[in-house]
Amino acid sequence: MSFLNNLFGKNKAEELPDVYWSYLEHEQQLEEINQTSFQKPVVIFKHSTGCGISRMSWNQFQKDYNIPNDKMELYYLDLLAYRSISNAIAEKYGVEHQSPQILVIKDGAVVFHTSHESIDAKDLEEYVND
Repeated sequence: MSFLNNLFGKNKAEELPDVYWSYLEHEQQLEEINQTSFQKPVVIFKHSTGCGISRMSWNQFQKDYNIPNDKMELYYLDLLAYRSISNAIAEKYGVEHQSPQILVIKDGAVVFHTSHESIDAKDLEEYVND
């Protein structure tokens, strides 16, 4: 199947199948993320699409994530395509860039972040508003 995907290409909907994700493709979205974080927590998953460790973390996260969409907002950042946005995130929130990396933003601030093999979707449950 990957041969066919490489031959014919994949659309964005096929790349993010299991959990509802919003693509983070513009720095201006950081302000939207900040505003949304006052209603519900926002997660940014920074994924290097060419890295095996990042792919493994991404797949495990997708498998384990079970928080309803109305309780937490998810953003996906393709680091190979949008590295400058990762730099803007590091500057805005004061969290050093890692890859792969997740950040939880609540009330306009990063309340949790981790990277590499430490990424565990279950860790996010404590940040969900009841």
